[in-house]
Amino acid sequence: MSKVNVAKLEERRDFFRIDDEVSLFYKKIDQTRVNKPHQVSDNILNSCSLSTALEMVAQDSALLLHRLEKNLPDVADYLRLLDTKIDLIAQAVMMQGFEVSENDTRNVNVSATGIAFNCEIALKAGDYLEIKMLLISSMAVVVTYGRVVYCQSGQSNDNRFPYFVGIDFINMKEEDREMLIKYVIKKQLQQIRDKKSA
Repeated sequence: MSKVNVAKLEERRDFFRIDDEVSLFYKKIDQTRVNKPHQVSDNILNSCSLSTALEMVAQDSALLLHRLEKNLPDVADYLRLLDTKIDLIAQAVMMQGFEVSENDTRNVNVSATGIAFNCEIALKAGDYLEIKMLLISSMAVVVTYGRVVYCQSGQSNDNRFPYFVGIDFINMKEEDREMLIKYVIKKQLQQIRDKKSA
């Protein structure tokens, strides 16, 4: 691959990465667990996929709601209220067993293919992790596996997190990857709008 093509590829990859604040839980696991796709606790995965499923249903219903709005505006308003109720219930279900505290919230650089963040412990390239991530601004949860690509020391001014680690996602459910792509693009557009208005 030519240098120009490599540069374009890197540019495209960077375009679909954002800096964000998330609640993040991770732990080292054995590689054999990674080779069995989605062995990460089924009940957690099902609740995490709930946000993805709801997002897909919301997209499908948006067209119908738009049509209803013209002829039956009161019905459309009522359905929006029901939609809000469902979202609140779904958030409560997803948050069960996923306690959020300030200590778990950290700044990350994330894309649909991987994540980088400051961490407490030294990890080795090739280590495998189970990752649970709550995207705070959308209350969506992603549970997946990851492989450590690099771990560097001295990258942070925070003594609690002396290492900076880069991770590639592995065996992520396709629905969750699509949700993460949409989330990253939406967040990126919002950041661009904020910069322009500032």
